[in-house]
Amino acid sequence: MTRSIHAAGGRGAAAFGLAALSLLALGLSAVPARADQGTGAAGPGTWQQHKMSFQFMGFTSTYSCDGLADKLRTLLLVAGARPDVKAEPGACASGFGRPDKFARADLTFYTLEPAQGSGASAPGTVAGSWRSVALSAHSPQDLQLGDCELVDQFRTQVLKSFTTQDLVNHTTCIPFQESGSVIDLRFEAFAAPRTPGAPPAR
Repeated sequence: MTRSIHAAGGRGAAAFGLAALSLLALGLSAVPARADQGTGAAGPGTWQQHKMSFQFMGFTSTYSCDGLADKLRTLLLVAGARPDVKAEPGACASGFGRPDKFARADLTFYTLEPAQGSGASAPGTVAGSWRSVALSAHSPQDLQLGDCELVDQFRTQVLKSFTTQDLVNHTTCIPFQESGSVIDLRFEAFAAPRTPGAPPAR
């Protein structure tokens, strides 16, 4: 769960207006957060394991540790991590479901890395391809404007574990308020095809 802290102020409306004009000028349209399959050349890849402790450092929203873990699991799956993502609440002072200013989550996940040279025919390689990923408010469904700082921190700390290209980031987060904030992160990730019938990340 998350708790958003709202702060009133004239700069929120002004920033929102500038953000809206910028989006119109660029001619951007709403893009689903689900990864589109096969936008680039396919090739073999190998799974790489990653383990990290993620501590949220933001001003606008306060997460419970289990709520933070759920949000990060969603972001990892949308970005192309293997479905067996483990996102667990870290060591937090507050109890289950209670907001914690120092919310932390422990992550274990696998990402696909293009196989090079002789590794392309090595045992354990899987088919991979470049897929388009786009994050915005309500896409995926559970992503809210109050998650703006979380998305930006995910970009700087976690996304580097993925093999990505053509990253475009127009995310703008205004501390202590949602008004005027914009989530707009797009990139291509090298990932394995989704299992047919697997539910999308929410």
